[in-house]
Amino acid sequence: MRAPHIARKRFGQHFLADHAIIDSIVRAIDPRPGQQMVEIGPGLAALTQPLVERLGQLTVIELDRDLAARLRQHPQLEVIEADVLKVDFTELARQVKTRATLDASAAVNHGPGAAAGKFRVVGNLPYNISTPILFHLLDHVEVIQDQHFMLQKEVVERMVAQPATAAYGRLSVMLQWRYEMESVLLVPPQSFDPPPRVDSAVVRMVPMKMPPALDLGRLQELVQVAFSQRRKLLRHTLGPWLEKNGLRTDFDLQRRAEEVPVAQYVALAEHPKG
Repeated sequence: MRAPHIARKRFGQHFLADHAIIDSIVRAIDPRPGQQMVEIGPGLAALTQPLVERLGQLTVIELDRDLAARLRQHPQLEVIEADVLKVDFTELARQVKTRATLDASAAVNHGPGAAAGKFRVVGNLPYNISTPILFHLLDHVEVIQDQHFMLQKEVVERMVAQPATAAYGRLSVMLQWRYEMESVLLVPPQSFDPPPRVDSAVVRMVPMKMPPALDLGRLQELVQVAFSQRRKLLRHTLGPWLEKNGLRTDFDLQRRAEEVPVAQYVALAEHPKG
């Protein structure tokens, strides 16, 4: 008999163990036969098993080599043993599309809502690197149909926050310009083994079909500058940056960063110089 796996703190491992919560998450994801899906951090396969039962096959990304070895025993799983931050999801999508093309039955097996050449991403993300993972996936958003993640509740609140709230910040803007997002489920600490010291939540992220065409680097920089000193008016922070970059605009600088809607940050990033 294989020895039980002991959670490793360095990987931020907290394994989902509440079957009622697992069922609720699966219903929220709504996996369909033949859809291409990638699970990040499958762990002990609590979510993996009900997903693969509905999908027929599943790709999983697992850094822990012991867990990866266990997962390889499952005939319906393709296991990628790697750091998710080093996985090229665009290349992975190309490989998925190639396999689907070679499989003559793929055309009829794609479930409702499946997007050709794209895949769905799910996972109970390690809380210590959840934000870097979200930004890494943003670089590959063109090949992703949707995302469902378990995250620290506080992070989800920041992701979906509206302007003029304490939770609204850089993460809110940098994700909301590209995704439609909603918090779909709250998960208490006792649903995990071992229990984390924080509440968790599941967030749904759907890439916008017609996102604004902008210089992402410029948006990242101006948002970082704007929120660098939240309590100050933007004329003290963003004002000098706009002048330095030759952006002449009627953007109202007599506000704090948290008072500016996402659309106005996007418009500023799209604004021509001069």
